[in-house]
Amino acid sequence: MIKKILLTALSIIVLAVIVFFIYVQMSWDKTYDWSGPTLKASTDSSVIARGKYLVEGPAHCGSCHISDFGDMVAGDKGEVVALKGGLTFPMGPLGIMYTRNLTPDQATGIGRYSDEQLFRMMRHGIRPDGMASMPVLMPFWKMADDDLVAVVSYLRSLAPVENSVPKNEWTFMGKAVRSLTPTFEPIKDPAAPTVAPAMTATVERGEYLANYVANCVGCHTQRDLMTYQATAPEFAGGMEFEPWPELYTYLKTDPEVWLRTPNITPDPGGALANYKTPEEFIARFRKGRLIAFSPMDWGPFSRMSDEDITAIWMYLNSLKPVKHDVGELVFKK
Repeated sequence: MIKKILLTALSIIVLAVIVFFIYVQMSWDKTYDWSGPTLKASTDSSVIARGKYLVEGPAHCGSCHISDFGDMVAGDKGEVVALKGGLTFPMGPLGIMYTRNLTPDQATGIGRYSDEQLFRMMRHGIRPDGMASMPVLMPFWKMADDDLVAVVSYLRSLAPVENSVPKNEWTFMGKAVRSLTPTFEPIKDPAAPTVAPAMTATVERGEYLANYVANCVGCHTQRDLMTYQATAPEFAGGMEFEPWPELYTYLKTDPEVWLRTPNITPDPGGALANYKTPEEFIARFRKGRLIAFSPMDWGPFSRMSDEDITAIWMYLNSLKPVKHDVGELVFKK
């Protein structure tokens, strides 16, 4: 009798595994047939200039959409680097992600896509092929219409660079995460504004930048490293970054050093307390990168306007203080 029960239980488990495997294989690459915003790129020089500021500054596109670590370091220093994509981002057990070519090349870049496809990607997190992206990594769903237009207009004005980028490689675990978690669900109704808050030192402007352009909330929030869902209060820090072997080798740094993001709520024990005035905050940003392998986009952020840096400082100081001792920011396990 016991043997029969065990065999029945084993059969149920095996059947469940098979059903789960089939479900994941059939659903991980689900596509969405949604329309995008009815926005159009512009050739107006002022619009393109605004897009250049966003792309090279707070939106920090050049931190990822480059081809190698040499470009990463050069772009961080302010050198002109082609946004041709191809940088390999290891995602641990989930697989490998390759950044896309953002130049207007007709064969391998955004020249292949319509304005609607590009705006849909930014607003809803749906790629041109219909698959959902990972919106939390590019949280532009509430970027205002005028800023979306400025960004795409600037990207379309760049010199095209032919660079064929491989498709992302997902492990079975990565496919399962895509199938079962909200991490890869498109943003259905972002309720984005038509016009961005003016570039002035206001809490409203800071909230807009910190959440939907510069993505301060993305890293300065403790997250589940499998699903990227928040596991602690936003902006309270604690997200860990494991060593990136290839980058660390390139930078000739200790391959065992981890990093942890600081708490940037106005708690007395947080990092924000080190900057009592907006002038001190601006001064820190102007210094740029101090830790070579820090995931913070110091290069682009150092080129933000005084008004935008001040606005972020004002917004962060308006948040509810969260007591969250994240521990050492640079450490070894």
